[in-house]
Amino acid sequence: MISNVKKVLQSNKVVLVLMLVMMLALTACGNNNAAESNKQNQQVEDTNGATTAESAYPITLTDATNTEVTLTESPKAIVSIVPSETEILFAIGLGDNVVGVDEYSNYPAATADIEKVGDFITNIEAVMALQPDIVLASSGMNGEAITKLREQGVLVYASNPATYDEVVAHINQLGVLLDAQTQAGEVTAEMNKVKEDIVAKVANVDPRKVYLEFDAGYTMGSGTFLDDLVTIAGGINVVNSQPGWFEVDAEAVITENPAVIIYPDFGEEQSSILAGIQARPGWDAIDAVKNNEMVMVTNDPLVRVGPRVAQGLSEIAAAIHPELFQ
Repeated sequence: MISNVKKVLQSNKVVLVLMLVMMLALTACGNNNAAESNKQNQQVEDTNGATTAESAYPITLTDATNTEVTLTESPKAIVSIVPSETEILFAIGLGDNVVGVDEYSNYPAATADIEKVGDFITNIEAVMALQPDIVLASSGMNGEAITKLREQGVLVYASNPATYDEVVAHINQLGVLLDAQTQAGEVTAEMNKVKEDIVAKVANVDPRKVYLEFDAGYTMGSGTFLDDLVTIAGGINVVNSQPGWFEVDAEAVITENPAVIIYPDFGEEQSSILAGIQARPGWDAIDAVKNNEMVMVTNDPLVRVGPRVAQGLSEIAAAIHPELFQ
């Protein structure tokens, strides 16, 4: 009986993780239009070279919903309703200012002691009860909550970075908005160094064909965050002729014959994604399967668009070119 209960709990956990992966990743599938993305990048151009200055309030920045967000002073109480923003806040030294987070904000460990304000559905009343100076959200994941909070007069800053460079720019932008420029600059300098080192190492090797599967039976093409990471890491996503997330075309993948297959670690005893890959008819002829180059990578750093994407990029690079990243 206990064994069956454990299996049910494990199954439910995996389902919830898969749902979160899809929602998080879809926010980085090109939802930003070009004008919005350029506008946000323009706003942070000066912050990359001015990370040691204090922020001068009032500050007004335009967020991913094309809304002007104004802070008149450094915020003392911050609520984050998306895990990536929570991770950024702690990375830039503002963990003590975080008074509320979503249920899926589980990193760093200190988040366990912070008031929870909902899961996929934000508890608006719980957020308002915390009287935050600002709420950080994802325009892709939290659209309804953003609207409801703003209707109640709550200040919300929404983001939606879709590439590695946009994540770096976003962290610097938050540093300006939240009076943490120095810390944000230190974080993004390290992120830039990780990328530069990887780009330099893969510059003189041939790119390798890669297939990604981060949800059983589904893959992702152009315009997705993971596609960007594969390109940076010296790979070619074999399904990048199609945008966004979509159901796997098994025959098309066989035809493309990827050298590497990358899938996530969901904490299962045996990966259901890997089992599905190995069981697909005809996939035993794919080079990645024949040569056992099916590589499991840590999930959260690759689907949360925060500081740990540098770790995710490093894992992707090591999966594609293991000889370069021992």
